[in-house]
Amino acid sequence: MRLPFEMNLRDKVAVVTGAGGVLCSSMAEALASCGAKTALLDLNGETAKQCAEKICAAGGIAKGYQANALDKSSLKEAHQKILEELGPCDILVNGAGGNHPLATTDKEYFEAEDLKEDVKTFFDLEQSGVEFVFNLNFIGTLLPTQEFSRDMVGREGCNILNISSMNAFTPLTKIPAYSGAKAAVSNFTQWLAVHFAKEGIRVNALAPGFFVTNQNERLLYQPDGTPTERTGKILAATPMKRFGTADELLGSMLFLLNNEAAGFITGVVLPIDGGFSAYSGV
Repeated sequence: MRLPFEMNLRDKVAVVTGAGGVLCSSMAEALASCGAKTALLDLNGETAKQCAEKICAAGGIAKGYQANALDKSSLKEAHQKILEELGPCDILVNGAGGNHPLATTDKEYFEAEDLKEDVKTFFDLEQSGVEFVFNLNFIGTLLPTQEFSRDMVGREGCNILNISSMNAFTPLTKIPAYSGAKAAVSNFTQWLAVHFAKEGIRVNALAPGFFVTNQNERLLYQPDGTPTERTGKILAATPMKRFGTADELLGSMLFLLNNEAAGFITGVVLPIDGGFSAYSGV
C-alpha cells in the first residue's frame, strides 16, 4: 500500500472495529503499513481474519477477531485476546456502522396518496429497524470506546478516531435513522474530546461523503452497472463530480492520529466529501 506520507506507528497497537468492510479494512492496512500491530474486529470473524492475513502477507502485523460492537461481553472477550497477543490499545478506530432497509423510506418526499399505495413511508418505518441502525452507529461507537479507552489511561500519545458522515451535517433523504445516528457520533466525538482532554487522549472523527462500498453499491448502481437516479443527484451536488476512493480517507486518518502533526487537534469532525457539504447547489 502506498501511503500519502511517512508515519511511524511502531510499538503502537491499533484496534479497528468494522474492519471487514471496504473502508475500514483499508484503514487497518494503512495503520499496519505504518508499523502498528493492528487488531481487526468485525461481526464476521472470518472476514476480519482474511483481512488480517492479507496485511501479514504484505509484511505487517495483524490479527483478526470476531466481535460484536453492540455486545459488551463480546468486546471484553476480544479485548482480553488482544491484550495477550498484541498488547494494550494505543489507537482506536470506531468503524462499525451502517444502515438498514427497515429504517429507510421508499421515497424522498412524502405525498398523501402514498398512504394508499404499497409504499414504505415515514409512518411505516419499523421501530426495530430504527433502533438497530441507531444502536449500530452510536452505541457501536460508545461501547468499544468504553472497553478499549481504558488501556489509554495514564499513557501518552493515545487516540480515538470515530467515523461520522457528511449526513451529520446535512441529513440525506430516505435514511433518517442513519443521519440521526451519525449526528450523535459527531456530538459524542466532541463530548469525549473534552472529557478526556486532561488525560491527554485526543478524540476526532472523519466524516466521509460518498464512497462506493459493498453496502451502498446497489443504491448507486443498477445491476447492469449504470448509475441510479440517486447517483446522478449525488454527483450533481458534489463539486468534484465523482465518488471518493477508500485510499482518499487514509491521509486524513493518519494526520489526525499523528501526535506531532495534529497534537493540538481534538474534537474535530473532518468532512472528506469532494465539496458536497460546502455546495449550495448554486
